[in-house]
Amino acid sequence: MTDNILYERTMAFAGILQAIGQVQYIARHGEGDEQALAASLNTILVTNPESTADVYPNKELLDKGYQLIQNQLGDGSNKDVETTRYLVGVLALERKLSRSPNGLGMLAERINQVHRQLAHFSITDEQVLANLASIYSDVISTLGPKLQISGNPAFLKQTNVQNKIRALLLSAMRSAVLWRQLGGKRRHLVFARKAIFDTAVNSQQK
Repeated sequence: MTDNILYERTMAFAGILQAIGQVQYIARHGEGDEQALAASLNTILVTNPESTADVYPNKELLDKGYQLIQNQLGDGSNKDVETTRYLVGVLALERKLSRSPNGLGMLAERINQVHRQLAHFSITDEQVLANLASIYSDVISTLGPKLQISGNPAFLKQTNVQNKIRALLLSAMRSAVLWRQLGGKRRHLVFARKAIFDTAVNSQQK
């Protein structure tokens, strides 16, 4: 495996964890970093990138994702069971999506609708968030067991919080699709753990 493929694959993996980290934070606190939210949601719209870097133009905002890779794959005590549960769930749903031509076709069509909506609204506007959330509910959630999100029940009841969480899960799926397209497999998280960890450390410092 070339260093470049490993670098790109780790970037996509950081994108997954960056979105999952925001899901956890918003589920507990009701709101999060608007700039990080926008960066994650924008990845959904990059459907024909020339390179992996095109999906993640703001490298600074991937730093959190690289840090989470180090937490999850390192030898320390920073591993988060909830993060692992969400990650396993997202990767399982992505695998089902990759085998569903209808799902992929519907996903592409619905993302085109969001592109049209963005002529009038920002990506973090409530109407766009509601649209992205409905794409996740209609296309992704139907593929397998629903992800059970933990957090503060008072926040999890709020429609806007639910929409942000579903939109971020759609973003995590986008990065999971890219990770698989770059040859990422779940076994790599065990057998190539040190290589991914080291790449995350080096990517974060660049």
